[in-house]
Amino acid sequence: MEKPFILHMLTTAKNLSPFDVNMALDAGWVSAVPYINVEPSEVQGLVQDAIFSRSSKNLKRTGIFIGGRDTKQAMDMLNTAKRSMFSPFQVSVFADPSGAFTTAAGMVAAAERELITKFDTTLEGKNILVLGGTGPVGQVAAVIAAQGGANVKLIGRQLDKAQAIADMCNNEFGDGKINILAGADADKAEYIKTADVVFATGAAGIELLSAELVASAPQLKVAADVNAVPPSGIAGVDAFHNGTPIAGSNSGAVGLGAMAIGNIKYQTQIMLLKKMLSSEKPVYLHFEHAFETAREYIKSNS
Repeated sequence: MEKPFILHMLTTAKNLSPFDVNMALDAGWVSAVPYINVEPSEVQGLVQDAIFSRSSKNLKRTGIFIGGRDTKQAMDMLNTAKRSMFSPFQVSVFADPSGAFTTAAGMVAAAERELITKFDTTLEGKNILVLGGTGPVGQVAAVIAAQGGANVKLIGRQLDKAQAIADMCNNEFGDGKINILAGADADKAEYIKTADVVFATGAAGIELLSAELVASAPQLKVAADVNAVPPSGIAGVDAFHNGTPIAGSNSGAVGLGAMAIGNIKYQTQIMLLKKMLSSEKPVYLHFEHAFETAREYIKSNS
């Protein structure tokens, strides 16, 4: 009798995301088992309990998902899980804290598509502002864009916090090979003068870029907003914009809204969850794999 597909879902939060549970079951996992309030020090024990209870054949039907909210913590937990296993006792692991890895991947991949199709250019060398960038999605979007060759400025209300987050992203996620800069929200009127792309990744219902700033941006090409709750994070960009020209933009910029980004995020997460199911060898998935997958999805649907 075939063993069921079991996904052990770990989170440091008090609740596991219902969104992630739905995604796992819709992707084909038969059982999604929650582990809440997980301490990072408990990861090794939980992983080893999972791997030693099944044969090597049935370990292919076992996986681990890491949620939570802290991006660095999630990556640390993924690496701990990987170190806790050895051949033949190995299973696939997928980290996506607060959906930040797949959301950021979807947003950057969608912006890249618009740069290519509407402006005949790429991420390479573009000036990108990440507004509300100290949160999980902003952090990861900044890293992915910087790895793609963009000049990224991570913007926060407090410059010292934005600087600390930028330093963390450069050192922890970029292996010191990227150079994300920090900026203060109070200075965005100056930053917008040289911006090619803007990502709005702040809290829902807060306008981060006004109509006046959109109009004042002489070289803005793409503005993407992950906020689906009115008011828009970027004036003139609604949730359903999908490469839609932004009213009031003097540079001919196009907008990407939360629904368009969310569709790519959804497809990316489903594809990665299915990859865990189908892979003959264990895979260890995070934001870089999410970006690769989002690009694949966009290419296959272009």
